[in-house]
Amino acid sequence: MKDFIAGLPKCELHLHIEGTLEPELKFELARRNGLELPYASAEEMRAAYAFDDLPSFLKIYYEGMQVLRTEPDFYDLAMGYLRRAAEQNVRYAEIFFDPQAHTSRGVPFDVVIRGLRRALMDAEARLGVRAQLIMCFLRDFQAEYAMATLLESLPYREWIAGVGLDSDEKGNPPAKFAAVYERARQEGYLLTMHCDVDQDNAVEHIRQAIEDIGVDRIDHGVNILEDQRLVETVLARGIGLTCCPISNGHVTDSMKAEGIRKLMDLGVRVTVNSDDPAYFAAYVQENLEALQNALQLTRQELAQLERNAFEITWLPRHRKDAYLAEINAYVS
Repeated sequence: MKDFIAGLPKCELHLHIEGTLEPELKFELARRNGLELPYASAEEMRAAYAFDDLPSFLKIYYEGMQVLRTEPDFYDLAMGYLRRAAEQNVRYAEIFFDPQAHTSRGVPFDVVIRGLRRALMDAEARLGVRAQLIMCFLRDFQAEYAMATLLESLPYREWIAGVGLDSDEKGNPPAKFAAVYERARQEGYLLTMHCDVDQDNAVEHIRQAIEDIGVDRIDHGVNILEDQRLVETVLARGIGLTCCPISNGHVTDSMKAEGIRKLMDLGVRVTVNSDDPAYFAAYVQENLEALQNALQLTRQELAQLERNAFEITWLPRHRKDAYLAEINAYVS
């Protein structure tokens, strides 16, 4: 089964590029930029990755990205992930990036996106991995800052597929960003939004995202199972959920494998992704392996998870069909 998963053509839709910053690269970038890290080695840094909820994870996550300063830094960050993706037969990815986490500490938007964009172009040419960027707003900042970031992104509109919303959800509901999302829609961006697992008012946040904001996808979103009406809406609209099993196990009480199974059985377009793999020590292949082990998924069920992912990508129909044909050929 591990061999089958390894060869399966994959699609990743919930991946924070800043969350792929491996300790070895942190040390390299710190040396490059003349920074001191509070660890003696990469092993010691990994051992410090102790978190059991979303806020404790975010604290370490934001501290880690302080080493990202220059365009080459962002290029190396993205290429590191894309090489690993190619090794795991990820054929296509839609990658989150958090510009406010960088502009808020003095790194220009232009520096961030040019480094990432160049890596995406090189990866497609050299590795055969196609990817697009999704610009996320940090929900624990003011909505006005999100709007300013949206406006700053417009000169780079053709490089960005859509917008998302992440970071600490407590006290920061989707409704806070309704005007930002409406402007993003007017500018032609596609829309997704984190509805993290087991957060305060989780179901209401999912409702706002779907009914009030009108998102095209939900990131995480397993708590939708608590409201049958919302499940029916998701099914009717074909909205996909980008779930992250191993991430769930770090920031909640479990991988939520049984919830993912129920979503699969209901016909929801649920997908499997890695979220922040450098911090959870698991990329998309390891997430698929863990879920398969927990649920004893069949080959057809694993293939269906990847079909779901390609179906809810923000790609034109002919590209989706080409990737789906790869899966069918592999399975047969």
